[in-house]
Amino acid sequence: MSLEIEIGFTLNGRPVKVRVPPTMTAVSMLREKFDLTGGKLACGEGECGACTVKIDNRTINSCLMFAVDCDGREVQTIEGLGSVKGLEIMQQAFVEHGAIQCGYCMPGMIMQARYVVDQNAGNEHKVTRDDIARGLEGNVCRCSGYTKVVDAVAAVVLEEAST
Repeated sequence: MSLEIEIGFTLNGRPVKVRVPPTMTAVSMLREKFDLTGGKLACGEGECGACTVKIDNRTINSCLMFAVDCDGREVQTIEGLGSVKGLEIMQQAFVEHGAIQCGYCMPGMIMQARYVVDQNAGNEHKVTRDDIARGLEGNVCRCSGYTKVVDAVAAVVLEEAST
C-alpha cells in the first residue's frame, strides 16, 4: 500500500482536495488527477518552462515542485486563463500574431508572458521588447524564433496600457 497525503488548494479559482503520493510533482498531479494537460512535462529539470503555472501569483516550473507543496495555495494553469466567453487577451494575441507553432511549449510561454505583463503593470517606464524577451528567457521553444511571441506580448502591453 502506497502512502498518499490529502491536500487542499484553490485551482483555477475553485477549491479542490486530492490525495497524492508525497513524491508526485505538481505537473504530474495537475495532468493525472485533474486532467489539466496544458502544462507539459518536458525536461523535468526546470530548464524549458513547458510546465509553467502560477502559484500564489508567481510563475513556477511545476516539474520542480512537489504536489504536496500546493497545499493551501492558489494554483492557476493555462486552462484557468480563459473563460466560457473566450480566450484571455494573451491567448488571443498569441493566435492573432502567429506565435503558436506546434503548441507544446505555448501554455507555459503564455503563462510566463501573462506574468511578465502583470508584473510590469503600472510601472512608470514603458515595457520594452527587451523587457519582454528577458522575462521569457526561461521558456524554450524549438519551433519559433521568438519574434512573433514578443510581438504578441508587446501587443498586449500596448492594449492594456491604453485601457
